[in-house]
Amino acid sequence: MAPNASATSPTSDAPRAGRRRLPAELSILGVMIGMMILFEILGWIFVGQSFIANPLRLKIMILQEAEIGIIAVGVTQIIIMGGIDLSSGSVVGMTAMIAASLAQVAGYSHAIYPSLTGLNPIFPVAAGLLCGLVAGLINGSLIAFTKIPPFIATLGMMVSARGVADWYTNGQPIGNLDDPFAAIGSGWWPVIIFLGVAFIFHIALRFTRYGKFTYAIGANLLAARVSGINVERHMVLVYSIAGLLSGLSGVVHTARAISGQAGVGAGFELDAIAASVIGGSSLSGGVGRITGTVIGAVILGILTSGFTFLNVDAHYQEIIKGGVIIAAVVADQYRQRRRKSV
Repeated sequence: MAPNASATSPTSDAPRAGRRRLPAELSILGVMIGMMILFEILGWIFVGQSFIANPLRLKIMILQEAEIGIIAVGVTQIIIMGGIDLSSGSVVGMTAMIAASLAQVAGYSHAIYPSLTGLNPIFPVAAGLLCGLVAGLINGSLIAFTKIPPFIATLGMMVSARGVADWYTNGQPIGNLDDPFAAIGSGWWPVIIFLGVAFIFHIALRFTRYGKFTYAIGANLLAARVSGINVERHMVLVYSIAGLLSGLSGVVHTARAISGQAGVGAGFELDAIAASVIGGSSLSGGVGRITGTVIGAVILGILTSGFTFLNVDAHYQEIIKGGVIIAAVVADQYRQRRRKSV
């Protein structure tokens, strides 16, 4: 009996062992398609027109979500590492003001820096990126070396960065930006930049040591440290990259709006976290993909655009969006429990 049992056991388990799970992104993509179909149906019922067959609406939706998506790529890496970043939206506002102040047209008499007008766009872009990088570096250093919880450290940066944005020009907007700088935000460039950033970090997370370290720290920090990973240095690196991407988002938004606004970016951090979680990233760390985050950002865009299309009050939109975020977190907890029980 024993030989027969041992002989048949592998064959009975073979289908189960050989069964491959479909990528999690496919289910998220299914949700996105389902939402578009739902808004299409509701559009014909309540508005009498198509939601999908409106190129201008779809273009505006994609362009708006590209800015959130750039931030979300950085936030996703932090979440995979087991952290959180509440400062990204405020960093966008701070970098927007700094980049705009160096991108004003030549000879503008009321420029923030009259002697620095008409600069090559490389300089305001570099200033914005550097500003975001420094903010991320401070976040990462505080978390890694002082052991402050990420929530507290990034909350402090959120308040400080917003304060800097308001202080920089006493809350006054910065206009008269140079055309070469504004060209960065024209046409489909924000989307191209977003997809380029997403592709780079998708490759980095999946095929490089940087990605392996990020997942390892998120999955088990102690085991990562024992295996020889310099956890503190890697934390600083990941938060710095996230800050850099927030700075990039600030530059793109400023170029697209052709003005710097101190209040820009408010709430961006929550949308970025939502896009990441909806896209399958686990707030417990160790799980997540950039491809899922891209789809998650599109889902948020569809929600916002769809509700606006149906003339749903903005207050109700926020309530529903909050419910979607909660549902995504509940689904994440359910997935975690199932994973542990297997």
